[in-house]
Amino acid sequence: MDDQAPTAADVLELLHLDQIALRAIVEELSLWVSHCGSQHIHDNVLVALATLDVRAEAISSGIERLRA
Repeated sequence: MDDQAPTAADVLELLHLDQIALRAIVEELSLWVSHCGSQHIHDNVLVALATLDVRAEAISSGIERLRA
């Protein structure tokens, strides 16, 4: 069972890094949409990105606990 925690932490860390990369891509696209004149959509995306940020912090904390 002890061998599973580091493996789970490694997998979660990779997923976390993917989430960060996807967040960056979505933010870039949202900025482009904003420049094209759709501020409402941009604002909605920013709300969703804030949720991703909160969840990213929780994932990071979980990874730290698994590695402890």
